[in-house]
Amino acid sequence: MHSSIRSLFRRTALAATIGALAAALTTISPLAPTAAAAGTLQQVASFGSNPGNLAMYEYAPANLPANAPLVVALHGCSQSASDYHGHSGWQKFADQWGFAVIYPQTNSANNLLSCFSWFDPAKDTRGKGEAASVVQMVDSAAARYGSDRSRIFVTGLSAGGGMAADLLADYPDVFAGGAVDSGLPAQCATTQAAASGCQYSSQNLTPKQWGDKVRNSYPGYTGPWPRVAIWQGASDTTVAPVNATELRDQWTDVWGVGQTASSTRSLTGGTTESIYNDSAGKPAVALFSVSGMAHGLAVNPGSGADQCGTTGAYYLNSICSSYHTTRFWGLDGSGGDPGSGSLPAPSGVAVTGTTGTGASLSWNAVSGAASYNVYRNGTKAGSVTGTSYTDTGLSAGTSYSYTVAAVDSTGAVGASSAPVTATTTGAAPKCYTANNYNQVAAGRAHQSLGYTYANGSDQNMGLYNVAITHTLKETSPGYFVIAVGLGSATRPHEVGVASNRRSALLR
Repeated sequence: MHSSIRSLFRRTALAATIGALAAALTTISPLAPTAAAAGTLQQVASFGSNPGNLAMYEYAPANLPANAPLVVALHGCSQSASDYHGHSGWQKFADQWGFAVIYPQTNSANNLLSCFSWFDPAKDTRGKGEAASVVQMVDSAAARYGSDRSRIFVTGLSAGGGMAADLLADYPDVFAGGAVDSGLPAQCATTQAAASGCQYSSQNLTPKQWGDKVRNSYPGYTGPWPRVAIWQGASDTTVAPVNATELRDQWTDVWGVGQTASSTRSLTGGTTESIYNDSAGKPAVALFSVSGMAHGLAVNPGSGADQCGTTGAYYLNSICSSYHTTRFWGLDGSGGDPGSGSLPAPSGVAVTGTTGTGASLSWNAVSGAASYNVYRNGTKAGSVTGTSYTDTGLSAGTSYSYTVAAVDSTGAVGASSAPVTATTTGAAPKCYTANNYNQVAAGRAHQSLGYTYANGSDQNMGLYNVAITHTLKETSPGYFVIAVGLGSATRPHEVGVASNRRSALLR
């Protein structure tokens, strides 16, 4: 970030007024709030009471499967949702690995420089202001897309990173993981006056004191904590690198692990990755320090599997942070271990056949692979040493998303392939709920001697009247079984008598 913008960020933290930039910001036109097809960024006009006065934008790939993950991405100061969507690289991985992205957008009415208010308890705490608005967006999108509520994530840059940290502390019951890019520890400042100190200097707190800020954000919470990735430019003069250390101290303490890395490795762009494992040996916190990088989001334009984004103001060419964050969260099917392996993603993954209960896949071999993991809808379905796999036990007429990752001889899992969709043959089972009289009238059942029987299975449904209601499942054309029985239940001796009568009649 150049010096004039650094000055603006500093003054914003102290609530100073900079007229020229404020005027420029008020002229930024939001996206038109009209509905758009899947695969485009669109505004959602209504998503709740919106106490934080935010705008909601979202991106969902075409053919997004049910139970897909959901990512919230918070822009930095003087940025917008469309700006962040266009530069950050999140669209590439949403398309590739199948998840939706929410882009909250603040405005100059909330903050002079359109920053998220990470330092204001009236806006960044549980149930209040901007934090509450973001969670309302999550609820709205999750209901619309049928998202997997156990795989909701939040990331943010700069002030958006500070708000992301606050959201992770406020709502550990909502977010499974997060990423703080050039941002601040959760609840570092609780006044505008204190914000500047957080940005530029150490707060001299112990890991436990930092961890207490998280624990006090949602007192009494005993569930699992979010897994947190921290990104920091080593030459950042707007948000000092000590903030990354404090974030590391904060979240390792919350997880109850030490501040000594479980593993380190060097990545592209002069990046050092440090992983801090939980008690089960799975990464809980990841710290990515980018040598020579100033204030901004790390991107790396190009067509490579680990490249993404475009450069611009605060989008700095070094490494694709979105790629590594996505892998850390496990959205690529890697299981959430970003340092697990360096094998490339298998190419040529294809569906070679389907049946009513199975799907067959094949792919090209990866040099150095000892085996391959196959993931169905983001969950590991199996492991094979060859380059083909048949998944079984599936439902008829149902679509499944598959990815494949190579595994080396040490057990390290490489990058996952782009997803392919397999749809099993046959019709998906259909259910019909009605009273016995109407089930017969619709041709799903028949009656004999005053009793009702499901077509195909001949299961006794009780008396032939409107007082007894059942749900019938059609498991194959014309074959029905009782799924749920409601209403006035038939007494056991009545069913027995009816069965005997029907047996006699059939004989």
